[in-house]
Amino acid sequence: MSRRELESKVAIVTGSVRGIGRATALAFAEAGAAVVVNGRKSVEAADQIAREVEDAGGRARVHLADVSDPGQAKGLVEETVAAFGRLDILVNNVSHRIAKPVVETSYEEWRDVQANTVDSAFLCIRQAVPHLIVGGGGSIVNIGGVSGHRGVKNRAAVAAAKAGLAGMSAALAVELAPHNINVNCVSPGSIDNYEATGHVPAHFRENPIPMGRMGTVHEIAAMVRHLCGPEGRYVAGQTIHVCGAWNVSIA
Repeated sequence: MSRRELESKVAIVTGSVRGIGRATALAFAEAGAAVVVNGRKSVEAADQIAREVEDAGGRARVHLADVSDPGQAKGLVEETVAAFGRLDILVNNVSHRIAKPVVETSYEEWRDVQANTVDSAFLCIRQAVPHLIVGGGGSIVNIGGVSGHRGVKNRAAVAAAKAGLAGMSAALAVELAPHNINVNCVSPGSIDNYEATGHVPAHFRENPIPMGRMGTVHEIAAMVRHLCGPEGRYVAGQTIHVCGAWNVSIA
């Protein structure tokens, strides 16, 4: 991967104060991009990530917003364009997960998962696309998950949301390809950021990972960076599993 391949590009990474979002923001910075760091309430954490982005060689701006809210998603995109003059990359990383049997899942909990996963991505995409078109094209990456592609008990709400991201990515790839916008979904498997919380999901504890290890947030970020760079722009409409072959194993 060429260094500084995203020089002069501007990226929004939602949910970028920790984990995969943070790693992606830093990967973009190393590639030369300006990055808008987004969180909902974590002012200190967002400011720290912004400093890390600048230390890594990028420009940074913090915008706190609940992107499941239409007005706040609009504000995030509008402030990005006002601050940097353009928008080239959108990474929809925000998500909410629950692990409950379907009969114990309330409608409010169901809606919360959908709103903070697939609805938030839709709202940001709807606002971002006109600016991507004006700029001559760009990239959208939605961060999915293996539960949307392999049966996982007690994950119906999350599976529906993550499968929705994959389907939306495919549809939008076809719709937006004439505008030089490539859209993809990156689906992480068991990633090392679970270790920080001590809450490794049961389906990863109970089923072995064929590669014999967890992935890293940096491996996810590297895939996202590739898809948004000049060497990955012909990839479109794909759900790319970065999971050590877990999604295709029945062991």
